[in-house]
Amino acid sequence: MSNISEEINKRRTFAIISHPDAGKTTLTEKFLLYGGAINLAGSVKGKATARHAVSDWMEIEKERGISVTSSVLEFEYGGYHINILDTPGHQDFSEDTYRTLMAADSAVMVIDASKGVEAQTRKLFKVCGMRGIPIFTFINKLDRDANDTFELLDDIEKELGIATCPVNWPIGCGKSFKGVYDRQKREVITYSDTEKGTKEGETSVYSIDDDTGVINAITKEKYDILTEEIELLDGASAEYDLDRVRDGKLTPVFFGSALTNFGVEVFLQYFLKMTTTPLARKSGDELIDPVGHDFSAFVFKIQANMNKAHRDRIAFMRICSGKFEASREVKHVQGGKTMRLSQPQQIMADSRKILDEAYAGDIIGVFDPGIFSIGDTVCAPGEDIVYEGIPTFAPEHFARVRQVDTMKRKQFVKGIEQIAKEGAIQIFQEFNTGLEEIIVGVVGVLQFDVLKYRLENEYNVDIRLEPLPYEHIRWIGNKDIDPDKITGTSDMKKIKDLKDRPLLLFINAWSVGMVLERNPGLELLEFGTQ
Repeated sequence: MSNISEEINKRRTFAIISHPDAGKTTLTEKFLLYGGAINLAGSVKGKATARHAVSDWMEIEKERGISVTSSVLEFEYGGYHINILDTPGHQDFSEDTYRTLMAADSAVMVIDASKGVEAQTRKLFKVCGMRGIPIFTFINKLDRDANDTFELLDDIEKELGIATCPVNWPIGCGKSFKGVYDRQKREVITYSDTEKGTKEGETSVYSIDDDTGVINAITKEKYDILTEEIELLDGASAEYDLDRVRDGKLTPVFFGSALTNFGVEVFLQYFLKMTTTPLARKSGDELIDPVGHDFSAFVFKIQANMNKAHRDRIAFMRICSGKFEASREVKHVQGGKTMRLSQPQQIMADSRKILDEAYAGDIIGVFDPGIFSIGDTVCAPGEDIVYEGIPTFAPEHFARVRQVDTMKRKQFVKGIEQIAKEGAIQIFQEFNTGLEEIIVGVVGVLQFDVLKYRLENEYNVDIRLEPLPYEHIRWIGNKDIDPDKITGTSDMKKIKDLKDRPLLLFINAWSVGMVLERNPGLELLEFGTQ
């Protein structure tokens, strides 16, 4: 047991979230450089010949320079075993981000120093709030002109409603960015430029009390500004309190530049000490202890066709407790069957490594023959652990999907059902019309482009999308109500999901209230469950 306990306590599993273009992917790559997982950082937005970011593996991501799926990246650093869940920054993929946060124990929020809190940061932060997980903030791009540092902190506190505690403090910005001041160690750290994507770089450290050394390193003017700001900070900012951080009430803030490696390793070292070992999770009323309990895990993501050669489906599982061994039998709770997990592997973007064992906190990918759904639990035979379900976000955009070539019906249905099982889209059919037409619902319109792209490239099926005017969807909560007898409004449409559950679509928000008035006792829900 001591070995299992030791291994689990080394695990740190966190998600990285940000508004698009805040530098999240660059920061992720620098972490991997320090862990020795890669030797050269790529660039998402480089020319066609440039290397792409390790975490962006889908072709459409490389073409557009955005992350649309969550990647899992794993490496060792300083005695820790680190699992990074890289999430899509674009708001059209916030549902995927939410599912990924279900598998994380903490989140790193990356903010662009010249822009502060942006719209998408707010949305993602709310998602973190729903999970109640610790949030660490990395204010990035100090190598460019930045907003006033105190204003940036104020922005986080006002916009996100969380107290801030700067762990380090920037000295200058843009061309005059010299380094950071470590408040706990009372040291000034200056760096040489390491822009070429390597981790080697000269680091110089000076005690703040060594006036001469600091002034020579950063200039007298910057030294005077720094001492004044430190005094202000000590009087005004929140005290560091680990309990408040772990309750999601206080965010430790770090400053740096992922592109030039200023402050990245300092951040990583502090973060690993401050963040938690794998957290206990609830199954019903029972709290499942990661160390004391036998193996259990849940599926938070399903991804088809990661490997074009194999056309396979991978179910990503977060191990919640105990030790996983490839040879052992496990119980798939929802399917009610005992089985061995096929081809358990560690996924590093588009490369894979078959695993013999893994521990609580780790993320594993297993081959899915079509039996797993998002939210499913696997555990030791003889147990019935069911972790809290992952909610389905209500789609906000709808379109009717038509195939260009009706002879390819089989590939079309297979493709669209597989992509729906991944949770990227939701699919519905006309209610009681006998029509085989499919209606697709998405949280963000960019998902329509991804659907079209993937059906074309992975299933060789061309489709046409006909936008529908509906913006509001409701699941019917009552099991005993006949949908045919519901008195609707002129802008209401009845549809059903893949499990034959009836749903209602509305063009106008006020119609929802009107339908409830016209049908006493009717229960309409904004969320479904997977």
